[in-house]
Amino acid sequence: MLARIRKSMDEKDQGFTLIELLVVMIIIGILAAIAIPVFLSQRKKAEDSAVKADASTLGKEIASYFVDNTSPPNAVKIVSGRYQVNPSASVVQDAGKVSNNVAFVVAAPGTASVADTSNWTSQAWCVQLTNPNGSQKNYKYSAQNGLETGTCQTSILP
Repeated sequence: MLARIRKSMDEKDQGFTLIELLVVMIIIGILAAIAIPVFLSQRKKAEDSAVKADASTLGKEIASYFVDNTSPPNAVKIVSGRYQVNPSASVVQDAGKVSNNVAFVVAAPGTASVADTSNWTSQAWCVQLTNPNGSQKNYKYSAQNGLETGTCQTSILP
């Protein structure tokens, strides 16, 4: 009996049939069709996380500036790829590195200028950051509401 089984194993070809190969290719194709859209949505979520983290960091840095100082910051700018609060004064607060694809707009009461922060008060300011590659493109951090989705209004009154 064992000799017969051993003989049949020796004579059998060890390759795969065409049907077996096609079934494996179809299964791999189905798995790829499921995985690729999930991967692409994860990239957009990562872009959203980057702009959200930048908005939160920059907003908290401005809030801490108002705690430490009585006057508004001279400006909020990007200098050498880093956010800086009050860059024209002798004391500069570094607010961290700018993430890829993130642009920002700072809105002060009655203005929509990045450089003009003269009308800011500790209760009325807003920082808006955008990322065109994310699914949620705009995040803002304001004195009134903290971190939110959306855009800053050009007239922010307490």
